[in-house]
Amino acid sequence: MVASQKYQQWSVLGASTFAFTVCFAIWMVFGEIGIPIKKMLDLNETQFGLLAATPVLTGSLTRLPLGMLTDKFGGRIVFFVLMLACVVPIWFIGEATQYWQFLVLGLFVGVAGGSFSVGIAYVARWFERDRQGLAMGIFGAGNTGAAVTKFVAPTLVVAYGWSMVPKVYAVAMLATALLFWAFSYTDREHHVSASVTVKDQLAMLRDPKVWRYCQYYSILFGGFVALSLWMTKYYITEYGFDIRVAALLAACFSLPGGVLRAVGGWISDRYGAHPVTWWVMLISWGCLFFLSYPQADLVIKTARGDLTMHIGLNVWAFTTLMFVMGVTWSVGNASVFKYISDEYSDNIGVVSGIVGLVGALGGFLLPIMFGALVDITGINSSVFMLLWGVTTVSLTWMYWTEIVPRRNGRIRAASAMASQRG
Repeated sequence: MVASQKYQQWSVLGASTFAFTVCFAIWMVFGEIGIPIKKMLDLNETQFGLLAATPVLTGSLTRLPLGMLTDKFGGRIVFFVLMLACVVPIWFIGEATQYWQFLVLGLFVGVAGGSFSVGIAYVARWFERDRQGLAMGIFGAGNTGAAVTKFVAPTLVVAYGWSMVPKVYAVAMLATALLFWAFSYTDREHHVSASVTVKDQLAMLRDPKVWRYCQYYSILFGGFVALSLWMTKYYITEYGFDIRVAALLAACFSLPGGVLRAVGGWISDRYGAHPVTWWVMLISWGCLFFLSYPQADLVIKTARGDLTMHIGLNVWAFTTLMFVMGVTWSVGNASVFKYISDEYSDNIGVVSGIVGLVGALGGFLLPIMFGALVDITGINSSVFMLLWGVTTVSLTWMYWTEIVPRRNGRIRAASAMASQRG
């Protein structure tokens, strides 16, 4: 008996979202187990940043070729093979003892992060255009894997030691691959024509709009990945919590950053990608401005002696701002891909691969830059200063390439109507 089209749509969406959640949890695992590994190997902040970010490198670099393969052969087979390929290297992380071994295995495990460009194109093609934003948003909610690993990994670390985490995750990945295959479907009409060459697909690299969306995604997703990797350690070093409490508080950022992506897709379908992304950037810019301010004591000379004032965010104010930013970025991650589904419906796999590559590459570079900044300045909040600068660049680019042309277009249209009346 052949399942109905509607059943297949939602089965594909459900299976893909679950699979992406598991892949994302595994992709972020060094953000948690990297803390005891850092202590075991006596790593500095930069080395920790590189360790946490290494899986993100291959996860970013593989997004474009995986997106192209999805366009050609379909998401079901590509997603399934990808997950199977990650099982063995995940398992052997638990056997590693030297820094270089963790880095090499991290590169192989990082392929799990490339699952995004596979799933986003696979899911989008199963839905009508006016529902693609919602469908891609639901799939993107798999980002909650970052929060899942913050609950699961620290619990396993405390109970059984860090080396148990990769072994549990390897079994979970194998089971997920089998479940995905059982509940997903293939529709060959979703594949691009065999006459479309790799050169044709890569022609999208010459489109300036694609690179603008890359810039947006580098902060909205790249920043999300980087902070998901960094926040547990930030709470430990800045506020003195143990790993379990730190991971729980860090989840206040990463959990809404995944769950509400579906809401972001719905909002983008309703109001359009541009206005949603613009407001996301503005709110992020404001949050990052306050998060950037370091803990400081201000001494004021008065007639009655020195008056000392402490300036800085306490843990509750800090966590609230992080929660707001997590919600905002989840909406923005969905709105960027609404741009893509609206403008590149025939090349979703390739364009999402390009944009996903650059965004995830931001998630690789930023933790390394975080570590270097903290090593150089000794200021933990310097990580937010960097993100505030990147957000400023995105806002400026959006203003001159989207706001100004739209405003000029309205002025020209109004002038043309006035001249016709005259």
